[in-house]
Amino acid sequence: MKKFEKGFLLGAATAAHQTEGNNIHSDYWLMENMKYTEFNEKSGLAVDHYNRYREDIDLLKKAGLNAYRFSIEWARIEPEEGVFDEKEIKHYRDVLSYMHEKCITPVVTLMHFTSPYWLIKKGGWRSENTPFYFQRYVSYVIEKLGDLIPYVVTLNEANMGVQVNSIALRYRKMMEKSASNVEGNVQVGMNFNAMMENMKAKAGEYVTLFGTPDPKTFVSGRSEEEEDVVISSHIAAREAIKRIRPEIKVGLSLSLHDIQSLEGGEDNANEEWRKEFSIYLDAIKDDDFLGIQNYARSIYGKDGLENPPDGAELTQMGYENYPYALGNVLRRVNKELGEKGIKKTLIVTENGIATDNDEKRIAFIEKALEGLRGAKDEGVEVKGYFHWSLLDNFEWQKGFSMTFGLIAVDRSNMERHPKESLYYLGSFAPKEKV
Repeated sequence: MKKFEKGFLLGAATAAHQTEGNNIHSDYWLMENMKYTEFNEKSGLAVDHYNRYREDIDLLKKAGLNAYRFSIEWARIEPEEGVFDEKEIKHYRDVLSYMHEKCITPVVTLMHFTSPYWLIKKGGWRSENTPFYFQRYVSYVIEKLGDLIPYVVTLNEANMGVQVNSIALRYRKMMEKSASNVEGNVQVGMNFNAMMENMKAKAGEYVTLFGTPDPKTFVSGRSEEEEDVVISSHIAAREAIKRIRPEIKVGLSLSLHDIQSLEGGEDNANEEWRKEFSIYLDAIKDDDFLGIQNYARSIYGKDGLENPPDGAELTQMGYENYPYALGNVLRRVNKELGEKGIKKTLIVTENGIATDNDEKRIAFIEKALEGLRGAKDEGVEVKGYFHWSLLDNFEWQKGFSMTFGLIAVDRSNMERHPKESLYYLGSFAPKEKV
């Protein structure tokens, strides 16, 4: 394959909590340290990206990549309600300045799953006040850093709560069928079995920590009727960004499966796509771009979600190794947007594979990029591709065992070990800053 054209963003992505370490004011930090935790291990120092970001950006640059998607951590910026930490905003200004020095284009995510502890105590992502709190935080960040930020993803995978809710609702049914891959049907590291165990004991701990037995984090299951807070938070953030820095390109990202159907499963497949994507059309119609996050396909039959086909190779996460999904999703999103009269630039903000075999990662990248190029050749406007992830990191409830990274990290000494896949991806990047 040839290099991408001038103006194409080619890079890798990370999230603050998964890489920086010591995110002590966040909801996840507290949940990781519970006695009856759902997490396999604690994030701790993670991979110390907070202190080693220059080294990591240098490795990205050396490989030829021209863009980096990372997140600013709300819990660092506003550790207490209404109290903003100038030291932390300076840290992120240093990160952004270093990226510009290295001619790396930043794509900044303002909320990547983790929230300040205090926000969850005040009702979290069900409270009608959360859009106000989020807008206040976003306004502060953009006022302080907006001159260095060309692209903003307000919310990472805004639809994750709806996906988690769907998984939870069909959990019992799938277990009755002895389905082994229940955790492989959501594109985030979650331990559904552990979530169902010790529920009473966990509820007591939650009351102590958050004041409620059922804290509403960003990835807590939500019905589509409960999405108003999330959608309103995105709209409030977009309005603030455009008011302060109208030149910044703004969007959100959605977790999207390549939803396919067997004979008799068409209605089930169409309903799942509606919940994953179509219900967000009104919220995104005024955005500058849409972030596409895809890792796998989902196959629906007449009885609902099917297991992967017999003999299918599974990733460490439990879902099928199916790189062709990306091109299919890009085409489907573009088709539906066109049918609704919505013109939208697409950016692949996450796509990748959890494997300890880097040759398989290279093969995945090759096929995924072929699908992306095919979609572009058919007229789909795709502005960029960000591989998940730049670094092997903390995959939420799964801990450090899931290796998505283009760079391995020896956590005994935090030494970085670039993989061949990093240079393979970089070989397709345009030469100039975009």
